[in-house]
Amino acid sequence: MKEQILIIEDEKAIQNVLYDLLTDAGYEVSLASDGLEGLSLFQSQPFALILLDIMMPKIDGYAVCELIRKESDIPIMMLTAMDEEEAQIRAFELQVDDYITKPFSLKLVLMRIEAVLRRIKEKTGNQKILTSHGIELNVDSYEVCKNGIPVKLTQLEFELLLTFLKHKNQVLTRDNLISQVWGYDFAGDEKAVNIHIMNLRRKLDVDCIQTIRGVGYKFESEN
Repeated sequence: MKEQILIIEDEKAIQNVLYDLLTDAGYEVSLASDGLEGLSLFQSQPFALILLDIMMPKIDGYAVCELIRKESDIPIMMLTAMDEEEAQIRAFELQVDDYITKPFSLKLVLMRIEAVLRRIKEKTGNQKILTSHGIELNVDSYEVCKNGIPVKLTQLEFELLLTFLKHKNQVLTRDNLISQVWGYDFAGDEKAVNIHIMNLRRKLDVDCIQTIRGVGYKFESEN
């Protein structure tokens, strides 16, 4: 599956240039023209990385970054005309992964995106055990425990739980889950997704997978 990148940028010309660059490189790209639209898109589907401008209408990039960081450690790269040291310090204090100033080299932007994604993959690849709500999922052994007690899951239930744990606090539509767990060759009914999630909830016996009516599901992390 293609990695999805969210661009939050109010300048249409830069949007178009980045869109063409990234789609040509094999990424799927979503565009937002202000901070509020960007936050809405972030909540609606999983992304591999966010390109974020600072000076935008409605809500600026700093506020967007701060709100996202309360929910997710998704890679964020600032792409801005603000080259002052104070601006960069503030961005890194908000835990951005990279900071690129305009005007920029398209080749350099692409290389730095690939570097950030590669670094994140290496980090998550080394993360063998995912935990939340007393649940422990071991990626290598395909084992799941709840409060130290083994939980028997089917392969599909395991993959669903793994997807939820990798995308905590993000809304996943049924289409998102089908593409990530079953793949694009899925020939069943969307109701099958509901049934597998119902069974997963029953086996885990913890209220962490929330139904977002009319949209999909969200795995809520612990407070």
